[in-house]
Amino acid sequence: MTRDLVIQKIHQIFVQGFEVESGLLSAQAKLGDDLGLDSLDAVDLVVALETEFGCRIPEETARSMETLQHIYDYVDGYLAQNPTNFGQPG
Repeated sequence: MTRDLVIQKIHQIFVQGFEVESGLLSAQAKLGDDLGLDSLDAVDLVVALETEFGCRIPEETARSMETLQHIYDYVDGYLAQNPTNFGQPG
């Protein structure tokens, strides 16, 4: 899966799952300050990412994700190391 497709799917999660306007989605966007996610949304986001990409996001990693760039990098790196896991539950 290309990085562009990863980013597109992540954006889709934000637009459809959290009703974030697509114009707000950029690599530098902060999950809380810019996109309005709270701690409960963060848990739902982790579940959505794990389901979509078949990855497992450790709690300490999830807590360190502050921007969309952090999410892009984590998911892209995970898929690069585990290409057969895409689409499988984490």
